[in-house]
Amino acid sequence: MSRRSALPPPPPPVEIRTWPDRGALLADRALILGELVKMHLGPGRLGLLWLWGALGALGWSLAGTAFITFEEAYDFFGAIYGVVLLALGVGALVPAVILVVVGLRRDIRIRRLLVAWGELDRDPVGDRALRMPGTSLVWLLLSFLLCAGGLFTCVAVPAGATRGDETYGLVALGMGLGLIGWLVGLTGVTKALLHRRWVVRVLIGAPAPGALISTGGGAHR
Repeated sequence: MSRRSALPPPPPPVEIRTWPDRGALLADRALILGELVKMHLGPGRLGLLWLWGALGALGWSLAGTAFITFEEAYDFFGAIYGVVLLALGVGALVPAVILVVVGLRRDIRIRRLLVAWGELDRDPVGDRALRMPGTSLVWLLLSFLLCAGGLFTCVAVPAGATRGDETYGLVALGMGLGLIGWLVGLTGVTKALLHRRWVVRVLIGAPAPGALISTGGGAHR
C-alpha cells in the first residue's frame, strides 16, 4: 500500500497461501485490518463526509438563492445575477455528489475486504483494538443528530410556510438543505451500524471452517 488511497489486496486463495505459521498470518491480518478499519471509520472519514455534505449544502444554497432571485427579478440584471448564482451552485453541488458516490463505492470494497481478512482467523486479544467502540459511538450519535435535524427541517419548512410570505424557492431551499443533512447523517449512521455488525459477526463470531494456513515456505505480504 504505497499510497494512502490504495486498498490492500484480498487474502490469497487457500491453495496458494504460504504463511509459515499462524503467528505470521495473524500479523498480516492485524496489519491489514487495522488499515481497513481506519479507512472505513477513522475520525478523518467523518470529517470528510461532513465536508462533502457542507459542499453540497453550499451548492444547494446558491442554487436555491438563484431560484428566489428568478422569482423576484424584475429586470435583466436580476436575471443575470440568478444565472451566475445557479452556475456557482451547480459547480459546487455536482462535485459533492460525485465525491459522495465515489466514497460510498469505496466503502463497499472496504467492507468486503474487512470480511475476507477477518474470516481468515480469530484473535480475540488482538482484535480488541479493531472494535473501536468509542469511535463508532461518536459516528452514531453525531450522525443521528444530523439525520434527525435534516428530517425535521424537511418537514417543518413546508409545514410552516405561509402563502404569500414564503416563495417556492425559499421552501425548496430549506427542504433541500434538510434533505442533504438527512442523507449525510443517514450515511454516517449506516456506517457505524455496519461496523458494529462486522465486529459481532466476524471478529466475535465462530471461526470459519477449513484450513487457514497452507504448508510452504515464505510469507505472504
